Amino acid sequence: MKRVYFAAALAAALAVVPAQAGALSVAECFEGSDFIANAARARDNGMSRSAFMARLEEDLATIQAFPPELRWFAKDRDDEDFLAESARLVFDQPQAPEQHRARFLAACLGRGSA
Repeated sequence: MKRVYFAAALAAALAVVPAQAGALSVAECFEGSDFIANAARARDNGMSRSAFMARLEEDLATIQAFPPELRWFAKDRDDEDFLAESARLVFDQPQAPEQHRARFLAACLGRGSA
């Protein structure tokens, strides 16, 4: 329960930081971290790296049909590469879903302040 409060406090604190143009929002980083945690769960349930990555590539190709402002998370090639590399790490360096979520979230939030 403390993690939920910490996450909410972090989100509230970061929400007041001015966003850079093109930077992912705090909400998008949290949604992306959910995706990465779910990738780890899919791995734990037997999905192979190749099957997961093929599906992700297909999804990213489909997303490109929409204008960047309507896309979830992967608004440009850098976002796509970041998401794909994070998904690869789920399979190449297996950890618990929550550990992958935390690593992704820290990296994603750090991208906005770079």
